[in-house]
Amino acid sequence: MIPEPPYLGQGCTSPYTRSETLRRWLWLVVERTVFRWSPRPFHAWRAWLLRLFGAQIEDLTAVVIFPTVTVHFPWKLSLARRAMLGRHVRVYNLAFVSLRRGANVSQFTHLCAGTHDYRQWSMPLITQPIVIGENAWLGADVFVGPGVTIGELCVVGARSVVVRDLPARKICVGHPCRAVKEREEPT
Repeated sequence: MIPEPPYLGQGCTSPYTRSETLRRWLWLVVERTVFRWSPRPFHAWRAWLLRLFGAQIEDLTAVVIFPTVTVHFPWKLSLARRAMLGRHVRVYNLAFVSLRRGANVSQFTHLCAGTHDYRQWSMPLITQPIVIGENAWLGADVFVGPGVTIGELCVVGARSVVVRDLPARKICVGHPCRAVKEREEPT
């Protein structure tokens, strides 16, 4: 018999323990039912559910989390006061994702804290944290990749693809995203 040539994903194994996988399944049941079905204004209820599963949330009444948000691992999420996760935001937090005070993540944004090492046939998982700075605003449908830090008061334009750190107090747009001008202090 002729040996099969190498292929991507060959010998790939899960990086997660059995207990973490079970915890994830339990969270999926909660997320797809009581979290998702909760009325839109029940932000504190959804924050409480996330905290119950290990999220670090300073003040349950001071965050905004829409019912259509998906969070992969609640125990790898931190939301400071006045942070907001808008409609249909996807938090694919294979590594820790942190939203600092007042960080605002708009609808359909995807925060992706993991990728794969394509240089190896087994394509092992690579994870790096994401930090959204204080009072930063991510416009609609932004993609933020692993290892990115977005500076305080940074504005990221809609549909931008952020794969590198963005400086504080800049307006940034594009694919790949880059700073295009200074952001003035809000009034």
